[in-house]
Amino acid sequence: MKADQAIASPMSFTLTIAPAQVMRGAGILAQAGSAIARLGQRPLVIGGDHTLAVIQPFLQPALESLPTAQASYGVDCSEAGLASLRDAIAQHQADVIIGVGGGKALDAAKLVAYQSQLPIVTIPTSAATCAAWTALSNVYSDEGAFLYDVGLVRCPDLLLLDYDLIQTASQRTLVAGIGDALAKWYEASVSSGHSEQTLMIAAVQQARVLRDLLLQKAIAALQAPGGEVWREVVDASVLMAGMIGGLGGAQCRTVAAHAVHNGLTHLLQSHGTLHGEKVAYGILVQLRLEEMVQGNLLASTARQQLLKFYGEIGLPQTLQDLGLDQVTLAELRRSAEVACQAGSDIHRLPFEVTPEQLMAAMVSTTAPIPPRSLDSRTIAPLDPSPVPSSYTPKN
Repeated sequence: MKADQAIASPMSFTLTIAPAQVMRGAGILAQAGSAIARLGQRPLVIGGDHTLAVIQPFLQPALESLPTAQASYGVDCSEAGLASLRDAIAQHQADVIIGVGGGKALDAAKLVAYQSQLPIVTIPTSAATCAAWTALSNVYSDEGAFLYDVGLVRCPDLLLLDYDLIQTASQRTLVAGIGDALAKWYEASVSSGHSEQTLMIAAVQQARVLRDLLLQKAIAALQAPGGEVWREVVDASVLMAGMIGGLGGAQCRTVAAHAVHNGLTHLLQSHGTLHGEKVAYGILVQLRLEEMVQGNLLASTARQQLLKFYGEIGLPQTLQDLGLDQVTLAELRRSAEVACQAGSDIHRLPFEVTPEQLMAAMVSTTAPIPPRSLDSRTIAPLDPSPVPSSYTPKN
């Protein structure tokens, strides 16, 4: 039998681990012209309206010899926005896509490049997510509600991380990126912590290192933007977090924290908060579920540690912190139902979760640690009533 006729093993799988090339440094965009030109001669730069204006002085020196056009992705990576971008590609006869911006802009650029079979360059304008690295795009409705994600056949062909550009973003974006990156450990350790697969073990252990690095260096980084420690935390949030997801694959990537994020996007009131802020809150919800359903004392201890850390750097701890203090019970239930729907990442937890249990966890993320049971490793499971009496939402 020829090699190309071989039947794939049931255990075979494909990993999209890393971009083909990563260039990083202060002022690196001005030096990237030849790297971009190797991928194509007619670039289409995709981003938001504000970002396209901001990126111009940074990117212009690299593109001055190439016929370049720009296209706005809109507000969200949506089907309508993607259709408009495909028209822009055809009109410009683009042969390479350059995505600039935050997570949604980069997701749109990556996905439309994949659909058009064109090479893709990603340029993050903040450290708010690892989208510049990953072979994954999230698709949203025109109203900003998460619909589904698309796994891509490869990571970007070129990632350009310019610290000077990243530093123009607000500090809030880096705080959100820290929250998003922290989720790698809390989700991967639950979904894949007992795996015996070599690469999965490597991904989980790297996620632990990432968590420790962020807990140790985040405060110092935020106090000295542009400094050496700040750059290390930017690398952790954009590059290392993306690498962990690529090495571990989809199973290792997301669990309840991201499922909570996806559910929250269906509440219009949440659209003023960043992806990483919702995910950071989702970590607390996941840990709370582990306490409530499993009686897990380690999860309770981890939640208390994170609450302290969140308070120090400004990550949201409650629905109120996310601007959702006026959410109704019906809206909260809708969010929980989306997070628990079939195919949701929340089902990578080692136990079943109902919308009622998720609602209870969502409104009790700052609950004190309950008394320990006789077994010092666990606590007595909590009453999973849908809404604790301390929560008084809008009727």
